[in-house]
Amino acid sequence: MATTTGSFIAGGIAACGAVTVTHGFETVKIRLQLQGELQSKKEAVRLYKGVFHGVGVILRNEGPKGLLRGLSCAYVYQMTLNGCRLGFYEPVRKTITNAVYKDSTIQSFGINLFSGAASGILGAAAGSPFFLVKTRLQSYSPFLPVGTQHHYKNAIDGMKQIYSKEGVKGLYRGVGPAMVRTGFGSSVQLPTYFFAKRRLVKHFGMKEGMPLHIASSTASGFVVCCVMHPPDTVMSRMYNQTGNLYSSAFDCLYRTVKTEGILAVYKGYFAHLARILPHTILTLTLAEQTNKYMRKVEDRILSPEVKARI
Repeated sequence: MATTTGSFIAGGIAACGAVTVTHGFETVKIRLQLQGELQSKKEAVRLYKGVFHGVGVILRNEGPKGLLRGLSCAYVYQMTLNGCRLGFYEPVRKTITNAVYKDSTIQSFGINLFSGAASGILGAAAGSPFFLVKTRLQSYSPFLPVGTQHHYKNAIDGMKQIYSKEGVKGLYRGVGPAMVRTGFGSSVQLPTYFFAKRRLVKHFGMKEGMPLHIASSTASGFVVCCVMHPPDTVMSRMYNQTGNLYSSAFDCLYRTVKTEGILAVYKGYFAHLARILPHTILTLTLAEQTNKYMRKVEDRILSPEVKARI
């Protein structure tokens, strides 16, 4: 197993590669989640009617730049989030497993879930200001606006404006639902990935390699999207609000369901799935490949004595 530093780097690099491909779907997802906010179905105007319609509308009116709004923030956030999530998962899991069972090689589904959630929550808390600015940049449209519109020139300007008006507290607006969202997703992403991987090896005889990584991460992506989407919708609305439209995450959830119906928490689900599936596949597959490369580099550079002290 690569060192914690190697896993952190591998996780960050893998996530940035994945987000480059899937960022456009994230933009559509956020706009779908925000359209018709706190309006009944009869009152709400559907400017974006689905994943591909949304992509087409944004491309026609704003060009590729519209789909890629907030990409620089997404890179920083993904480096922080997935670096923590993939970098701390194994150390946390091994530490707890060793404390409980006196053997870190034992696989406990409960410990795996906790380790995934804990590592994801750490990353979400650290990267929340970047996700906040990213969400506001992506929701902005000079042609077909939905939700509250924020006029930021770029990510740095967004950070400055929020800090000057609201201070550090403003930068961490919505961090609660962000941690819940990521905790939900992280608690199932890596455990279901490794669970699927073990089952595919055991029952289908698949060998270690790219096909196994892709199949395992596909299964993981479906589970992540189902579990993660309701708190993701709450987080998007909390991040995008100005002032105190919602007093808390529970208030946002309650008012959303009361006004728009229970299915409102799954607005943008298919756009999320279109983003999370390739994102999960690319992140976990690239992480496996990068970890493999990091291990080779370590074996060549570090002597056994030095490696034993890491």
